Amino acid sequence: MQSLMIVLLGLVGMAFGWFVYSKFIATKIYQLDPNFVTPANEFNDGVDFVPTNKYVLWGHHFTSVAGAAPIVGPAIAVYWGWVPAVLWVTIGSIFFAGVHDFGALWASSRHKGKSIGALSEDVIGKRTRALFMIVIFLVLLMVNAVFGVVIAGAFVNTPNAVFPAWSAIVVALIIGQLIHRNFNLTLLSVLGVMALYCSIYVGSVLPIELPTGMFGLSANANWIIILFIYAAIASMLPVWVLLQPRDFINGMQLFVGLFLLYGAVFLSLPDISAPAFNNSMTADAPSLVPLLFVTIACGAVSGFHGIVSSGTSSKQLNKETDARFVGYFAALGEGSLALITIVAVSGAALAATPEIWHQIYDKYGSAGAGTFIQGGAQMITNGWGLPVNVSTTLLATMVALFAGTTMDSGVRLQRYIIQEWGDIYGIPLFKQGVAATLIAVTCCLLLAFGAGGASGSGGLAIWPLFGSTNQILAGMTLLVISVMLIKMGRPARYTLFPMIFVLITSCWAAILKLMEFWASENWLLVVIDVVVLITSLMVILEAIAVISKFRKRSSNKDLV
Repeated sequence: MQSLMIVLLGLVGMAFGWFVYSKFIATKIYQLDPNFVTPANEFNDGVDFVPTNKYVLWGHHFTSVAGAAPIVGPAIAVYWGWVPAVLWVTIGSIFFAGVHDFGALWASSRHKGKSIGALSEDVIGKRTRALFMIVIFLVLLMVNAVFGVVIAGAFVNTPNAVFPAWSAIVVALIIGQLIHRNFNLTLLSVLGVMALYCSIYVGSVLPIELPTGMFGLSANANWIIILFIYAAIASMLPVWVLLQPRDFINGMQLFVGLFLLYGAVFLSLPDISAPAFNNSMTADAPSLVPLLFVTIACGAVSGFHGIVSSGTSSKQLNKETDARFVGYFAALGEGSLALITIVAVSGAALAATPEIWHQIYDKYGSAGAGTFIQGGAQMITNGWGLPVNVSTTLLATMVALFAGTTMDSGVRLQRYIIQEWGDIYGIPLFKQGVAATLIAVTCCLLLAFGAGGASGSGGLAIWPLFGSTNQILAGMTLLVISVMLIKMGRPARYTLFPMIFVLITSCWAAILKLMEFWASENWLLVVIDVVVLITSLMVILEAIAVISKFRKRSSNKDLV
């Protein structure tokens, strides 16, 4: 019964965010203009800049930003107790993530679809662009390398998810062609979701496994290579061919998945076996503050979302007024996924008693996506009566597809960054789309296999830095939006307060991690951590200088 109260409180809060707070931000702060000509219309090239139906764009944006992070982060964070996790997800979604994602989309649209790193030059100064792009590249490298490992692991551990995951690509290609020919969107949505769930049923009885030792590599390593080959090809296709329809279908899948999960709560009314606050943590467990705020990033606030908002979504925004639905509502959708993840890993469906729960959560980091799949699948089975293998395949496929779409967009975004570097430093090779894509994929594979050996797990080597680096990037993005608002003479406190909170907690976490890496003599992570901290500090100082100069000029004008 406790689970029902968690769900109701969370959903009521998010409803307030959508109907009240986001409307206030849209009309009073960002002041969306329905007559503004968006970059998608101004620079329509049929490849990257494509005016897109807001519902289709929402699907792309949501599934690109969601990935596996709003599942993995909350599943880990419940270690401190379900109350802190629920509060941060709910408050973060309303006042942090929604404003951040929405703001990055709006700011990029106002600056010709430039990435948050590129537009920082226009808003703050030339030096910030290079600094920003260093952090962005590191975040994308972490996301792409690790998500390749995550998907490969899901395919190896749950071979039933392989068939539906690849079938979704075929379905998306067909849907993309039909959408491009203006077929009825509602009908296509229904048919696409039906096809996807038929493939899930087939996958539940038709597991697919790669032969052991193929090309002298493990199945996990072969899947990583196959996934990056696919991501390279997908990232170079026009967005309407695969990216948009695949993400749209996955967005519809999420609605179905959330309906099944939330419906299971109302049907089975599971009790909560996890403690509200965990008083039985191990001696070496990290502290709740500040680590909670970097452990749950996606689902509360995430710098990666700003990269997607300003990298791909802003180039597809048909009307500026669509930004509220695409940016803010997608943030709430991710928050709702994080919320139900907390319920799934805290309830009796996963652990019948508190004692069993403590056995599963015996230390920090012992739970993750697998725990969500286990608890969520049993919850769906208890509520709806579906066979456990079907429920498990459904959720495993959802995790794999979300991670896959994030990876698709991540490689495309990495290509954009490399091409921007080509423009900045006059390197012709970097400007070419194919060459930039190959460089991006090569960097990810070098990290995966160079740092992790034949297993391909090297991406995990720098993953411990993702949480703090990602949140620092979120703070820097909110900083750019705040400076932009100040220059436009609009209230900036609605972005400044989240920015200050995020930067303090994330830099605090990064410093704690730096001490940990130094003690363990992990010099690679020490160097990367120091680079991120110095870079973010320089951006902050540049922004303060710009704000001071602007206010001084404004005061002088008033005197005159």
